Amino acid sequence: SFYFLHESLKNIYQFDFKAKKYRKVAGKEIYSDTLESTPMLEKEKFRRLLPRVQMVKKRLHPDEVVIADCAFDLVNIHLFHDASNLVAWETSPSVYSGIRHKALGYVLDRIIDQRFEKVSYFVFGDFNFRLDSKSVVETLSAKPPMQTVRAADTNEVVKLIFRESDNDRKVMLQLEKKLFDYFNQEVFRDNNGTALLEFDKELSVFKDRLYELDISFPPSYPYSEDARQGEQYMNTRCPAWCDRILMSPSAKELVLRSESEEKVVTYDHIGPNVCMGDHKPVFLAFRIMPGAGKPHAHVHKCCVVQ
Repeated sequence: SFYFLHESLKNIYQFDFKAKKYRKVAGKEIYSDTLESTPMLEKEKFRRLLPRVQMVKKRLHPDEVVIADCAFDLVNIHLFHDASNLVAWETSPSVYSGIRHKALGYVLDRIIDQRFEKVSYFVFGDFNFRLDSKSVVETLSAKPPMQTVRAADTNEVVKLIFRESDNDRKVMLQLEKKLFDYFNQEVFRDNNGTALLEFDKELSVFKDRLYELDISFPPSYPYSEDARQGEQYMNTRCPAWCDRILMSPSAKELVLRSESEEKVVTYDHIGPNVCMGDHKPVFLAFRIMPGAGKPHAHVHKCCVVQ
């Protein structure tokens, strides 16, 4: 995590999780040791939320700052991915979606329970939210004839092939564990893919706890890592809005409240035509109204401002 603060800003505080109090930020500080030893940031892995067969452990990194008498939490999160396109397709919602719901619920409960006074918070990172695979496949393929290919030794389904009913039975979509090969990628780019937003359902479970600005950028994953193909998606997964910036209801007020009619809020992605890895970074830019959050600033029964 990098925090850049303009030199004109004064009275910046950062919470020391080890000392359980705020410390004033001054000059330049670089923590280059392991995250576990950094007092200004917590790191935690989800250890008991995954099925035993999946050993990957994703993480959350909470941090808390006070800027211009406005206190808020910054929580960097990385949730579990879909291990298999075929498994994700089997049920709606998928088993992976359920695991992500459990992990995100745990994070939100932990943010609220760790202090007496409620603080506005932003949760951001790679949520690995995916589109409802079953609904997407049925929509993209318009329910054409499906061919199922099974392994000779285990009889396990290893491939699904969807063909057009006419047009020489052209293959429209091929689905394997790590293959999502759809013949027309433009559907994910046209009008920023907003026609598919109806299948982006994972956040709806938290509609009373988390708020997100309207998405007006194309799916942020999985992009080709070929430097010559900045706009091209890889055919490993169905493109989805994995990378998000979410906020608590009180944080929403900080973002959207303005003392004038001018709204300077931008929620977008970076480098639409440039190869930046398999994810496109997402950003949220806004202005905080002077005095926003002041009634709650520095009022923490568990903390002492230093």
